Amino acid sequence: MTSAPSPATDLSGPDTPFAVVDVDRTRRNIARLRARADRLGVPLRPHVKTAKSLDVAALLHDGVPGPVTVSTLAEAEAFAAAGHSDITYAVGIAPHKVPRVLALARRGVTLRVLLDSAEQARSVAAAAREAGTAVPAQIEIDCDGHRGGLVPDAPELTVIGGILHDAGCLDGVLAHAGESYSASTEEERRLAARGERDSVVAAAGRLRAAGLPVRTVSVGSTPTAHAADDLTGVTELRAGNYVFFDLVMAGLGVCAVDDLALSVVVTVIGHRPEYGWVLTDGGWMAMSRDRGTAAQAQDQGYGLVADLSGALVPGLVMTAASQEHGTLTMRDGGPPPALPVGTRLRVLPNHACATAAQHRGYHVVDGSRNTAGAPAVEAFWPRIDGW
Repeated sequence: MTSAPSPATDLSGPDTPFAVVDVDRTRRNIARLRARADRLGVPLRPHVKTAKSLDVAALLHDGVPGPVTVSTLAEAEAFAAAGHSDITYAVGIAPHKVPRVLALARRGVTLRVLLDSAEQARSVAAAAREAGTAVPAQIEIDCDGHRGGLVPDAPELTVIGGILHDAGCLDGVLAHAGESYSASTEEERRLAARGERDSVVAAAGRLRAAGLPVRTVSVGSTPTAHAADDLTGVTELRAGNYVFFDLVMAGLGVCAVDDLALSVVVTVIGHRPEYGWVLTDGGWMAMSRDRGTAAQAQDQGYGLVADLSGALVPGLVMTAASQEHGTLTMRDGGPPPALPVGTRLRVLPNHACATAAQHRGYHVVDGSRNTAGAPAVEAFWPRIDGW
């Protein structure tokens, strides 16, 4: 573990607001999906976009650099520098970024890029030919209309595949079932996982029927990864949010609130008893503006509130936020518990990826250690920022 940047020994020490990761919960979350992938017989390629942390990644593959998915080239470069040589950059490639991809390739890193147009394919193929270095590329498949990609029967699919293959760059196909984040039942998530699988398997079949080799057939999102029951034809499974989980995932039923490994420590700075408000020094700059649970059956505001040990304060929710102020109120509209100025609290986030991005790193505690008082800070894990 990386040593802390301050002499703080427990959560009562660092200046607030700051992010906290419970390493015990993180390990449990990682083990859960690893076991599921093993049962499905498919290798896991974790997405590091949530934690963006080399220390968290060390937990993914038992301390040995392993295959990962990234969302930025800054992540790819940092993970490559730490010894990771098998990386998928799962955001559509912009032509001006290809030189950075080639720079990693010259260092012996396999960095796959993602695309869904002939224009992108031609730019990747031309750059690869000019450099004399193959750039493995995956064609993004649209499995649910959520974002980018080609539908499996799109006429352009084999055209793009041919452009890439002629340059030695065709690696395979990839899908992300983004609509699964609205799947509120286990059956809906299972159907989303099947649709995700069927889409990429069909696309891979069309490419192969056209005489084009397909090495990788990649699927994954946190909801579908935990719901998939058959991944026949798939070569790898991706997910990222699961390392920390969050209130959106808990609201869907993918995890329990007790599985959430990320929280933000804030301090009570004032009260407005006439409104039933408790004011803290943690606003949306600490929590993000994400209100992902607003569309769910239970709106969790900007986050659920726990005491410093991590035990939820019944009924207390962060219901409003300005830049540096958080407002806590009781869900039932009643008076809040007595929380004197200076009281420290932990807020569980709606969206772990968004909240984590507000912080430079994580103060690490181990929730399995049942000690009285503020939990001990065991380490500080820095994050990778930028693009």
